[in-house]
Amino acid sequence: MKQDSLLHIIKDAVRDTCRIWREELTLVLKDEGVLIFFVIVPLIYPLLYSWIYNNEAVREVPVVVVDDSHSAMSRRFIRMCDASPDVQIKYYASDMDEAKMLMGRQIVKAIYRIPADFETNVMRMQQSVVSVYCDMSLMLTYKATYQAALAVSQKMSSEIQVKLAGRYTKREEQIQASPLQCDEVALFNPAGGYGSAILPAVLMLILQQTLVLGIGMAAGTARENNRFHDLVPIQRYYHGTFRIVLGKSMVYFMIYAVMGTWLTVVVPRIFNFPHLAQWTDMLILMFPYTLACIFFGITVSCLVRYRENVMLLMVFVSVPLLFLSGASWPQSEIPGFWQGISWLFPSTFGIRAYIRMNTMGGTISDVLTEYHILWLHVLVYFAVAYLVYHHQIVLASRHAEEEE
Repeated sequence: MKQDSLLHIIKDAVRDTCRIWREELTLVLKDEGVLIFFVIVPLIYPLLYSWIYNNEAVREVPVVVVDDSHSAMSRRFIRMCDASPDVQIKYYASDMDEAKMLMGRQIVKAIYRIPADFETNVMRMQQSVVSVYCDMSLMLTYKATYQAALAVSQKMSSEIQVKLAGRYTKREEQIQASPLQCDEVALFNPAGGYGSAILPAVLMLILQQTLVLGIGMAAGTARENNRFHDLVPIQRYYHGTFRIVLGKSMVYFMIYAVMGTWLTVVVPRIFNFPHLAQWTDMLILMFPYTLACIFFGITVSCLVRYRENVMLLMVFVSVPLLFLSGASWPQSEIPGFWQGISWLFPSTFGIRAYIRMNTMGGTISDVLTEYHILWLHVLVYFAVAYLVYHHQIVLASRHAEEEE
């Protein structure tokens, strides 16, 4: 008899969970706003961002030159800068006022000023200075213009040093110019590009944000339409909040099993971003991360009264979450208080684990700390979602009884 009773309870639980799953899926498919965040945004946004940053590095940054020297050496310096892939000598200005006007109108991004005594100082065995005025509003253009001028100055300095040394063979000249040879190897980002460094973190953040936005919008729509009272007979019929939370989460997991594969596996391969993780390790990581984002979204949705509120909230925290993840700013330089705040979000540990696996070539054993914390998020946010749903259902039930 006990086995028959237990079997009957299990059958009821499965039937009730499937019914909630079907009803929630119907609501999702009928809501255009939810479909936009669940399907359209995850499909289009990664392609848009990846296409924008597909060049990886900034090339041919426009520069204006103020050449007060008008010497053979200054002209050679200008030609070498123009020959570099990072800089394009776009204009020649007669003085600094004209150059500042071009820079103020954003026609150029930097000013190279060569002093009148540029060649004279070199011939007198004195140090000469080339002034570089960079637009610091965009770090990528600053890096390109400054490093191009620095590389050319070092190259010319080496040539002058070799001529003054009076060596007789090419090998002696090479040793004189560069006595200590250094080979620069770019680990985990061979192209040295901005896209390969930032886009993996953005892809994982898009997964969390769109999921929370879709769940919050669906919950806000239900409250606006005063449909939360519909959960009262569901609660009485299904005999538990657990089945409600589980049925709803099954819908979201079904959708984001596809969207998560698109974001973390397909998009990096389309745009040739680093993709070094094995598919089995990626599956093991994405399973708890997706569940954590789902239950986190359900928890946040309980705080949403109107469907627009969740958009304001999640869009506001998107950029801070990217910084707090440690992808665009070193984790060691983030204050302890803000690191504690970042631990509340699954994206923090999902981004760190994803970058270490897919960009650095690690395995699941290399990210066990992040992996275990993601499972902790799953348990904690499921419990919170369960408690908040149960509380709201009880309040709705009392309100319905009072109305009756």
